Amino acid sequence: MTKTKNLVIIPTYNEKENIESIIKAVFSQPVTFEILIIDDGSPDGTATIVKNMQKEYPERLHIIEREGKLGLGTAYITGFKWALEKGYDYICEMDADFSHDPKDLNRLYYTCVNEGAHLAIGSRYKSGVNVVNWPIGRVLMSYFASVYVRLVTGMKIMDTTAGFKCYHRKVLETIKLDKINLKGYGFQIEMKFSTWKYGFKIVEIPIIFTDRQRGSSKMSGSIFSEAFWGVIKMKISSFFKQYEV
Repeated sequence: MTKTKNLVIIPTYNEKENIESIIKAVFSQPVTFEILIIDDGSPDGTATIVKNMQKEYPERLHIIEREGKLGLGTAYITGFKWALEKGYDYICEMDADFSHDPKDLNRLYYTCVNEGAHLAIGSRYKSGVNVVNWPIGRVLMSYFASVYVRLVTGMKIMDTTAGFKCYHRKVLETIKLDKINLKGYGFQIEMKFSTWKYGFKIVEIPIIFTDRQRGSSKMSGSIFSEAFWGVIKMKISSFFKQYEV
């Protein structure tokens, strides 16, 4: 089998308590991954920690520093473009706070490589509700947000807002990244919707999502509101687009 180039993109903002541990955990996996940190001007020194670690991992650890909080979606789009320019074959997304188990990166990767998935999703809701340490209100909001998205879009994806994913580069080459409108957590929905509309193979694998133990959540009411209304606008605009690979 031809050796692939695999990248994990991790957006950060004030993750000094987690960043060293998550980098080492990703690098300890049996599948060889490189890491790209997209740091949005963390005032707590997250970027400094990463740059110091680059001395230990000069070929595998990369960082892009941006000025200020520019949004989750723009962070990933920046990372996707960088990954395509550098020739990576499989591009993964994950959080820095260990809510996504680094061991599951291997499962996402092999779902693409061995099962032919163009997008593998680490799903909290594929086999029930597999969320640990979230308040019940947040669990219900997240779960029914996915129900809402399925009703509006017609997608059969159980976890439409999932942020733990692995893409084959062909997906990111096909989607017009500059046309992705939603910037917060709605970005995750729009990327899945675009992938689905283009006819790529999407596979969900069940994971256990564990709420962060250190640091603070970036979720807010405005992010939820953007996703709620953005899904309707996204669906309407899709009637006027052509999706051809």
